[in-house]
Amino acid sequence: MTTRMSSPAAAAFLVVAVAWPLLASAQPAPSMPPPSPPAAATNNSRLEKAYVALQALKLAITDDPKKLTKNWCGPDVCNYFGVYCAPAPDDSCHRTVAGVDLNHGDLAGTLPEELGLLSDLAVFHLNSNRFSGSLPESLRSLHLLHEIDVSNNQLSGPFPSQLLCLPNVQYVDIRFNNFCGEVPAAIFEKKIDALFINNNHFEFTLPESFTNSTASVIVLANLPRVGGCLPSSIGDMAGTLNELILLNSGISSCIPPEIGKLDKLTVLDLSFNNIAGTLPDTIGNMRALEQLDVAHNQLAGEIPQSICELPHLKNFTYSHNFFCGEPHRCLEVPHIDDSQNCIAGRPDQRPGEECISFLHRPKVHCDAHGCIAPPSPPPPPPPVYAHPPPVY
Repeated sequence: MTTRMSSPAAAAFLVVAVAWPLLASAQPAPSMPPPSPPAAATNNSRLEKAYVALQALKLAITDDPKKLTKNWCGPDVCNYFGVYCAPAPDDSCHRTVAGVDLNHGDLAGTLPEELGLLSDLAVFHLNSNRFSGSLPESLRSLHLLHEIDVSNNQLSGPFPSQLLCLPNVQYVDIRFNNFCGEVPAAIFEKKIDALFINNNHFEFTLPESFTNSTASVIVLANLPRVGGCLPSSIGDMAGTLNELILLNSGISSCIPPEIGKLDKLTVLDLSFNNIAGTLPDTIGNMRALEQLDVAHNQLAGEIPQSICELPHLKNFTYSHNFFCGEPHRCLEVPHIDDSQNCIAGRPDQRPGEECISFLHRPKVHCDAHGCIAPPSPPPPPPPVYAHPPPVY
């Protein structure tokens, strides 16, 4: 593992790499190739390797309707549109490619292995294009990479395990692609800040390591083949977690009371799952919570008043469940949706017979792991004798 990012020069390098795409986003693509700088500006091995990598990417692009790579000619890669250079973190006398940002380019093509030559890359943004195929294996050599965003493309194959080899990556966004298969448990062990893997075709069960994540934002939405349970150890994520979005992720679980330890959480979305039992009143301890959505589940019982008294709660959606009561305080939350429940006196509720049928179901129990336990089998009937046993 490299330690170069800990130096002041490396920190300045990262600031430049992250900020330049933002500063340049308002600039139009140049209509003419800019003049080449003096040879000394391009005469170092880092930029020579970058030239090879970027030319390979240009050749792999099969459609560039916005002409973003029109000026990708000649050795002055620092003047290419969407390419950002900075002094190298370990040698400020030499410039190097610190960032590539081709977001919203509508580019089609594949990603070549030569991208691994961009050894000083800190920011790699390619979202909202039409790239297909898989991520290059060579990305595992980008040890300074801090952000990777390849969302909203047509990428496929298994989860890109190359990401597990990047010691400095903090932001991982691969959502809205066609990745499939297992998600390695190790991704939740990495010290990253944001993880977006939603809207792919992954099929896995939430691992025990899920609650070891130090991310502030985790989005596993619209992954209906995931499944698993919300473990009681979810409270261990309290130190860092700000947003947790698990909507439509195939979870079959109760909500453990330990969830109330997440006192920094602002957004919690557990909608469109098979979550049963009751809402724990410990959610009332989540003082930073602004948005809570548990709609389209199998929850029942009363809404705890402590939840509706949260000081920052703006949006509380608990429709399409089987709740039978809510405190009047809940109606004072700026936006609520309590429709399709079994709450007497409220509009747009379930038919009475549907509510009665639900009440006659076996009571839900969850095991120590938060998973819904199967109902206990009924006791065996008493033995039936053809002739009564003798009485002594």
